[in-house]
This record gives sequence, C-alpha cells and structure tokens, in this order.
Amino acid sequence: MFNDFKPVDGRPVYIQLKEYLKKMITNGHLLEQQKLPSTRELSTLLSVSRNTVLTAYADLEQEGLIYAIKGKGNFVGRVETAKAASLQLNWEEKINELTMLADEMDLMKHGVRWDKGMIAFNSIAPDQKLFDVENFKRAFLTRMSIEGHIVLNYGYAKGFKPLIDYLLHYMEIKGVDISNKDVLITNGFTEGLDIVLSSLSKKSARILCENPTHQSALKLFRLHGFEIHGIEMDDDGINIPKLEDTLSNTDFDLAYLIPSYHNPTGIVTSSEKRMEVMRLMSKYQIPILEDGFNEELRYSGSHLAPFAAIAGKGNNVIYLSSFSKILFPGLRVGWVLADKELIYYLESMKRARTIHTSTLDQAVLYQYLHDGHFEKYLKRARSVYKKKYELAVHTCEQYLPFKRMTGDGGLHLFIELENHIDSRHLLKKCYQKGVVFSPGDVFYTNGKGSNTFRLGFSRLKEEDIVRGIKVIGDILKKEYGGS
Repeated sequence: MFNDFKPVDGRPVYIQLKEYLKKMITNGHLLEQQKLPSTRELSTLLSVSRNTVLTAYADLEQEGLIYAIKGKGNFVGRVETAKAASLQLNWEEKINELTMLADEMDLMKHGVRWDKGMIAFNSIAPDQKLFDVENFKRAFLTRMSIEGHIVLNYGYAKGFKPLIDYLLHYMEIKGVDISNKDVLITNGFTEGLDIVLSSLSKKSARILCENPTHQSALKLFRLHGFEIHGIEMDDDGINIPKLEDTLSNTDFDLAYLIPSYHNPTGIVTSSEKRMEVMRLMSKYQIPILEDGFNEELRYSGSHLAPFAAIAGKGNNVIYLSSFSKILFPGLRVGWVLADKELIYYLESMKRARTIHTSTLDQAVLYQYLHDGHFEKYLKRARSVYKKKYELAVHTCEQYLPFKRMTGDGGLHLFIELENHIDSRHLLKKCYQKGVVFSPGDVFYTNGKGSNTFRLGFSRLKEEDIVRGIKVIGDILKKEYGGS
C-alpha cells in the first residue's frame, strides 16, 4: 500500500499527498478507524519530508477525514463510501430538439478535422506569435496593484466602468454620436448577439442578412427560431436592388450586417451602399445589428464609417464587437453599443444569464488599452497581416483556377470556383495532401455555396500559405482541368 504514490513536479507535494490519501479514504481503500502510518514512517516510505506528511495529515484532519489520538497516532474517520445501485440513463433520449440542432451545427465536432503538421486555412484567429505578452503582463500587474481586491470580486452586469468609458470614447472616435448611447460588456461577440436575440420581440420571426454570412451568427438565428433571408453580395457589398425588393415584400424583425471585411467574403461595403442600406432600413423601420468584425484590419484605402456612425442621433443600430480577432481571443471580452434604453434591458438579461463578464479580464484589458499598447500592437499586426494578405492574393492569382475571389483585407479570402466543382470533394482530396480549408456552404443561408471555400491565412507561415495554395491549385487542375 502507498507504493503507487508518484508526485509530479511543479505542484506542492503535500497537496498531492493529501489528495492521494483522500482518494484512498473516499474510495474505501482505507477503512474507518484504520490506523495510518506515523509521519516518520510514511515520509520514509514515500521518500518525502516529514513536514510534507505532517501538513497533509493536518489538512485531512481539518476536513474531518482523519482524527488523531494523542500518543497513539492518526486514524481514518467516518466517511460515507457506500454506493447506490448503478443506473445508466440514455441521455440522447433526454436531449431536447434545440440541443440536437446545436450539435448538428457544431463544426468543431462535425466539421473537417485537422492534425498537427497540416496546413490549416480553416482558422481566422489571430496569430498567437504576435501577442503582446510582456505588455499584457505589465497591464495585469498594474491593475492588480491598483485594485486587485476589487477586480477579484463580483462585478457589475453592465461591465467594468473604466472599460465602458474607454469603449464609448473609442466609438466616438469612429464618428459615433454617443450622446444617448451606452455599452454592455459581454463574454465575446457571440454572447452579445445571443443576448440581443433573446431580448427583442419576434413579430415576423424573420431576420435579414447578407448571403453568405458569419456561420456562428447563422447558428444562433436558427437556435432562436428565426427564418433567415439572405441577400447576395456584389463586390462592393449587399445587392441593393434585391435588398429593396425583399424589404418591399416581406416584414423583418432585424437585419444582421457585416460591412467591413465581411465574414466569409472579406468584402468591404462601399460608402454609397452603406448610405443606401441606412436609407432602406430607416424607411422600413428595421433595426440593424452591425457586426464590427475585423473593422481595424484596414490595409489600404480610406476609412469607412460604420452604420453606427452613419445613424447620427438615430437609435436603430446595435453595434456588436470584440477584440477577439485582433488582440486576445482568450479574454472573451466583447461589447454591445446601443441606445441607452435598450442597454438598460439588455443588462438585466445579462445579469439573469451569467451575472457578469470576468472583472479581472475587463480590468486588465482596460489597462492594456489605456496604456496605449493596443495602437502599437495594431500597427505591427497590420504590417504582418498585410504581407500575408498580399502574398495569399498573389499566390491564388498565380495557382488557383477560380471563378471569383473576394477579400479587401482582414484575415481571409473567399474563393468561388466554377459551378460544377464541389468544394467538399476538393477538401477531401486536399486533406489527403495535408491541407484543409473551410467549405463555403456552411456560411450560406439557403444551402448554396457548394462551389466556394474560405481561406484563412492569419496563423500560417508565409511559406505554408504558398505551399498550401499550390496544393489546392494542383488538385483542382488534376481533378477538374483548367489552367
């Protein structure tokens, strides 16, 4: 007995010994009133210090698992170890339809799997090699020294006030009139969208969006029971005549739009089309959910105002964003900027669901932003991503026989092949050669897009971008012809 105790490095040995003995007691391997070895005996047997055993025994006694009798030693206390009759439920039968739908749409489970060493174009997460770890550490230490006792406690559902104030200023610099606006901090963009969809009434139960669009948003629309109407995109944004025709014939509760570096197409909606969209949404009294996705990753061209800025003093735009695709996705800090009255209600929904977003995460992010590190990081990130973007565009033009390619910046390109080419069949062939990408049909509202795919290049080395695109191009030419 006790010879299977194998402590690991990097963790206090007394804790490991306490947990080891606790497991033996609760599992019935050490019985009630059984005498334990003396501290000296056990330290010799396990080749650990006597103080380690003394501390482990003291903690176990404090938890009521053992007791000491003066002059006699330590004994196992009374611990309930009896087990009830075994019952095996079929949980699949107890899962509701909504959960089954979520599982069906879960690409992490059911999408393409990739192994280490593969060239993976299916991610548009930021390159972790760019992460500004040292300045983030400084921000953490600074904030902890200022108010560590506060940020480690419960926070407010609405969010950490210094961060809220920073974001209001941040949006004001983008041209947004914040005079009657407020901010709700969320656990990333997805929770923000989920809270908005949960809070607004469904009269028509229809939502309008670009086609294709953000796959995570599509999942939430379906889980919330919306009928989704997608409007196809031109190279400068949503097709305005088709949008106007759809709005004149159908009622909608909401419009979800990604005007900058659209996911998955990478298209930036032109200034003229942004004004037209605002005119039409105002005419038909439809709120806009604006996804501020990757808005900062502009490599060339002039700044384009978001819908939230174009709205002026109007209150029909709900702006959702996060720094996840540019800065630190592990923090899961996003925000909703909207009319004060709407934020008032969204705050209650947030409190009812998750109480609040991690105050520590918000506080450290605020300190990092406040200290000016984000601007410096963004300059570096833009430089690196611009180089990868230009390389990906040039390599696709050189090696891929595509019908159409879109992507005005950001972290990805969207490829449309000839109609008879199935991107999932192509993916299977590429997988065998160690290359994967995101098939485009998952982004479409109507099951179309079987001849499209998204190429995310943000996390790849430059040589892998070239090598991977060449593999896709070679397979396309071999399987389908073309030059």
